[in-house]
Amino acid sequence: MGATLNEAELRRYLQRVGDRWPLDRAIVGGARVADFKGALPQRERGPEYVVILVSEAFDGIPWLERVYQSGSLWDGAEMGAPADVHCYTRAEFERKVESLKLVRVTAKYGLDLLAAAA
Repeated sequence: MGATLNEAELRRYLQRVGDRWPLDRAIVGGARVADFKGALPQRERGPEYVVILVSEAFDGIPWLERVYQSGSLWDGAEMGAPADVHCYTRAEFERKVESLKLVRVTAKYGLDLLAAAA
């Protein structure tokens, strides 16, 4: 039995966030995405969902405020689990890809939501 993702809800989430900030990138990863892509069962799954949002509109907004607002738009009941949400400007994202393994792995192996929406 293969894992599925609620792609309709991911699109709705992208719309809700995009209504507030124009997004340059939106990536979803985490254990559920790895399951969807056919990963073998994992002992340490890590976060079920990791969402990375990149927007120049985040510039000047405190990081915790960005994360709180974007996280509050995630429908954990609809998606079946909460998300670990990260919100960066392009420059911040480039630094975090280098310094944070979770961001690096999500950027490399996650699903590009903007490409999927196009």
